[in-house]
Amino acid sequence: MRIVFDTGALFAIERRQKTALEVLRIAAAAGDELVAPASVVAEWWRAGRREKERERILRAFLFDTPTLQIAKLAGVAMGMVGASLGNALVMASASIQGDVVYTSNFYDFLRLNAVFPSVVVMRI
Repeated sequence: MRIVFDTGALFAIERRQKTALEVLRIAAAAGDELVAPASVVAEWWRAGRREKERERILRAFLFDTPTLQIAKLAGVAMGMVGASLGNALVMASASIQGDVVYTSNFYDFLRLNAVFPSVVVMRI
């Protein structure tokens, strides 16, 4: 299974939030793939004192970059439900393989779930 983390979920890992760390532990035990879309990394990444910790966190993840197909799907979703670009890209990417998305922005992602019903949205 592929588990996609949005920006808020990466912040939760960085802050060592119990729920986020438990998701990582369970995913590792199950052999799941952890995915961080490139757009999420761009929203989350900042240079500075936490840079080394963020590098360490990223070692656990695979990275998705938006394809033309994903960009089109995200654009359609933005038009349908008024979603932000970052959230729409996460859901469009996750919809290709029916991924599970962990987010701290649960209700915005539920709106997108109407466009991408194959994606399971979980609160972090």
